[in-house]
Amino acid sequence: MTSAAVKLDLPAADGSLVPYALGEPRAFARPAGPARSRAAFAAAHVVPDPFSERSSLDWDTTLAFRRHLWSYGLGVAEAMDTAQRGMGLEWETTKELIRRSGAEARAHGGLIACGAGTDQLEPGPTSLDRVAAAYEEQLAVVAEAGAVPILMASRQLTASATGPEDYAKVYGRLLGQLDRPAILHWLGPMFDPALEGYWGAADLDAAADAVLSIIAEHESKVDGIKVSLLDADREIAIRRRLPASVRLYTGDDFNYPDLIRGDDQGHSDALLGIFDPIAPAAATALHALDEGDLATYEEVFSPTLPLARHIFETPTYYYKTGVVFLAWLAGHQRHFRMVGGLESARSVPHLVRLFQLADAAGLLPDPELAASRMRAWLTVQGVPQ
Repeated sequence: MTSAAVKLDLPAADGSLVPYALGEPRAFARPAGPARSRAAFAAAHVVPDPFSERSSLDWDTTLAFRRHLWSYGLGVAEAMDTAQRGMGLEWETTKELIRRSGAEARAHGGLIACGAGTDQLEPGPTSLDRVAAAYEEQLAVVAEAGAVPILMASRQLTASATGPEDYAKVYGRLLGQLDRPAILHWLGPMFDPALEGYWGAADLDAAADAVLSIIAEHESKVDGIKVSLLDADREIAIRRRLPASVRLYTGDDFNYPDLIRGDDQGHSDALLGIFDPIAPAAATALHALDEGDLATYEEVFSPTLPLARHIFETPTYYYKTGVVFLAWLAGHQRHFRMVGGLESARSVPHLVRLFQLADAAGLLPDPELAASRMRAWLTVQGVPQ
């Protein structure tokens, strides 16, 4: 049976059932290694153990997915927002995740960067010393894992700082201790409302001035900055003000093809949650860019953009649900469960549309499996099949 014969009934907006036939999956070749012209990390999701009462993970499946990402030449951004940091994944489990993924990266020659934050602290304001000490505890775990450190945006620092000078004090202390350059992390409030006013200013121009000042003072200790504001013009403006040695890692899941391609004044590298479900397409597009083949770059990335904009639609912080749903449909895991029950965060119409967009992008490698799982899920949602 060809994939063109794979059909199922999907619910329309009014609840009626409409026949749907899946298209052919696209064959994405695995490259011999990473892309040369851009640094690219996929922020990876985690797979919980469905038989555990706690937030423990299915380690075999979680690590197998990291090997999948490395097999396409992408780096893994571990223990980031996509892995449900701050949305169910506790620090003790995160610590084990960083250690295991670091060992897996060494065994398979994969590039890995890991998030260090302050989520072992209780919510709310505290002293800057406690914030810095919490970062230091997590940075030690990242260093032991042999990973590039990512200084994640901190809810506790947001709640405790009185202005840009407090951010400069904490980041200056941390960067001064590092033995390898770190990636800074600017996560906008659409991803986490608790981070409103990060870098000590609600005005984004003033916030940009503050973080660029930190980078200028500690340039040799900064590999780059990940900017997740979903504002392409602002990202470009920040990119053009960075020192030549510091990368801008786009976290803009709405505009990544244009930002990565760049212009005559520069380009963004990538550290993206959307690269988790579109890894094969992302790798193909980036290697086409290496060869100067912009037509293939655009042709491959183009159908992923509607998918990305749907996954990350408001409320954006629930994008992880769509990422995991696609991993299940694509056969990377045997269940659609998430830490903290977050699989219930998106509606039936949202996930039905996600299924269709993934199919249109050729990202469901086994249409029969995807259709079978979609039918089973719809049945549980009360949609007759």
